[in-house]
Amino acid sequence: MSLDARVGVDLGRFVEDVTLSVGDGEVVALLGPNGSGKTTLLRSLAGVQPLTSGHVRLDGQLLDDPAVRHFVPPEQRSCSLVFQEHLLFPRLSVLDNVAFGPRCRGAGRGEAACRARHWLDRLGVGTLEDARPPGLSGGQSQRVALARALATEPRLLLLDEPTAALDAAQRGSVRSELRAHLREFSGSCVIVTHDPLEAAAVADRLVVLEDGRSVQSGTFTETGRRPGSPFVAELMGRNLLFGQAEDGTVTFEGGPTLELVDAGYGPRRAVVVPSDVHLSIDPPPEPHGGRAPASWRTVIVDVECLGDLARARIQRPIGATAIMPVEEFGSLGLATGMSVWASVDPARIDVFDPGVG
Repeated sequence: MSLDARVGVDLGRFVEDVTLSVGDGEVVALLGPNGSGKTTLLRSLAGVQPLTSGHVRLDGQLLDDPAVRHFVPPEQRSCSLVFQEHLLFPRLSVLDNVAFGPRCRGAGRGEAACRARHWLDRLGVGTLEDARPPGLSGGQSQRVALARALATEPRLLLLDEPTAALDAAQRGSVRSELRAHLREFSGSCVIVTHDPLEAAAVADRLVVLEDGRSVQSGTFTETGRRPGSPFVAELMGRNLLFGQAEDGTVTFEGGPTLELVDAGYGPRRAVVVPSDVHLSIDPPPEPHGGRAPASWRTVIVDVECLGDLARARIQRPIGATAIMPVEEFGSLGLATGMSVWASVDPARIDVFDPGVG
């Protein structure tokens, strides 16, 4: 692993303790709610925020370890941090902004300018080298900030919500370009994002932080299939149910009871896709054959329209949602505050033991 870190930071009001390893050419996305410690982790890896405990090693070189009073300052690390605000120097040209990093690391003026032009051309903004940052669009500014970071030829690239400042029309194209450039980056990359689509498009692996701790790590598919917390489930667009198995049944808190031959005993969780949750005023009819749907009483808390779809948040289980066509939702006479039946085909409920795997 190029990056090997255990980041311990005590900010008084907040204590972070995260172990993170990233390989050569690997892109890891950090996700989590506001205040979970994502940006603190980036700042610690870059050396902007010194550790309270733990260590940071890059390519085997120790960068920070308070236990042995060893600390390499940010400017001496082979690391580039791209802030969410980009933080370009407004009075310098685009070319001078990008050449600034190589110049600070000892490159001559001509070499730094050559390296800057190379990265500006690669990122499609070479014609803007004489422009000033205040005149750039959000997408152009993002590309220039990335070029400035890559021009120093870092071994560790840190990106703090690189597309957050872009509008929806720009975000998709810039995200695709970012992934293409990161595929060619030979070092390690850590990217902070709130957007699971961005994480899926750009990252090889996700790490989810909550309250300064890593609660889950894995690929996008693995994380969606086995979310480790309600936040992760919501992030991945899933319902996560908590239950208890006993005597061939699993009873879920506020939800259905399932008959499972191999249910076993102890805590169980289940993942349900919102589009598999059906809402109705009347209880679901008894099937003519096969298993009856798993059903329970609940209340519609609120409804959000997503184009042709309606997403209804229901009271039980807490945080669960159902997604169905707007036309069907209206034809059934459903509305906020209404007591309804929720039902799911048992074959569509993925039950698992949280202590396994």
